[in-house]
Amino acid sequence: MFAELPRRRLLQGAALLAAGPAAAQGVPWPQARPISVVVPFGAGGATDIAARVIAQEMQATLGQSMVLENRGGAGSTLGTGHVARMPADGYTLLITTISGLAIGQTLYRDRIQYDADKSFAHIAIMMGTPYLLCVDPKLPIRNPADYLQASKTKPMDYGTSGVGGVAHLLGLRLAAATGARLEHIPYRGSTQAITDVMAGVVPSVMDSLTATSAHIRSGALRPLATSAPERSPDFPDVPSFRELGYPDVVADGWAGLAAPAGTPRPILEKLAEAMRNAQASPNVQRRFAETSTTPGRYYLDQAQDFVRKEVAAWKPVIEASGITPDQ
Repeated sequence: MFAELPRRRLLQGAALLAAGPAAAQGVPWPQARPISVVVPFGAGGATDIAARVIAQEMQATLGQSMVLENRGGAGSTLGTGHVARMPADGYTLLITTISGLAIGQTLYRDRIQYDADKSFAHIAIMMGTPYLLCVDPKLPIRNPADYLQASKTKPMDYGTSGVGGVAHLLGLRLAAATGARLEHIPYRGSTQAITDVMAGVVPSVMDSLTATSAHIRSGALRPLATSAPERSPDFPDVPSFRELGYPDVVADGWAGLAAPAGTPRPILEKLAEAMRNAQASPNVQRRFAETSTTPGRYYLDQAQDFVRKEVAAWKPVIEASGITPDQ
């Protein structure tokens, strides 16, 4: 009798474990637990801030809390790869980025085990933003010509949010187009890069308009040029690299929302609806306006196609640049 007791308990425990997943499956999504949203950058950057504002508004549509988790590193490929390996149940999502997907797909091809298209079900493109070259306003550099001239005296350091990001590639393109001696200083996120420029640690930074706009308005950063095809209506005095004669120094950054491939379509549709509602909310519209951020306009199949085309568009650019993950 006593010998049977442990065995019975084991059998009872096994039965409970077996019933656990079935019980969980019986709970309609997303009522089982909070939704984890992985941001593949450090806290405080432009993507992180936008994601938190959006997630806060999405909760109202979903009726469930969304918990953001920062997993930065390796050009945002670490956090991106983590989500690719998670269950396709709608409880782990990814803030997608041009760095982790469109660029990372080629740049880190020997180090990643995910595919930007096949490993993810893309829900929406959340936002878009061009990049700006900014300098410490205490420097006697008033325009791009001054900047390029200064680089002839000694190499000009420029900070970015990391190796292999759009800002890094734009710096390489600017150097190639002008012959300027530019030295890349990679950080683990845009926040520290911008802080170091304002503190005089490095002279310049290439970062998104979303991340720099408030500092430009306060006078803490001096903008020299933008990677947008045309001047921003919010900063009409800042010329584009294209109009300055550098048509290769043009790019828009973007961020979106995705789930692991295989996530049920009804879940994806509900998340897309929540994203649309969030983008239309007064709070998000106000915050995006404050940071000169453009709301995304692609959802579900259109978002999937957009990412696929971005990977194809950036592949030859990265290969031609000769950049490696260790630069």
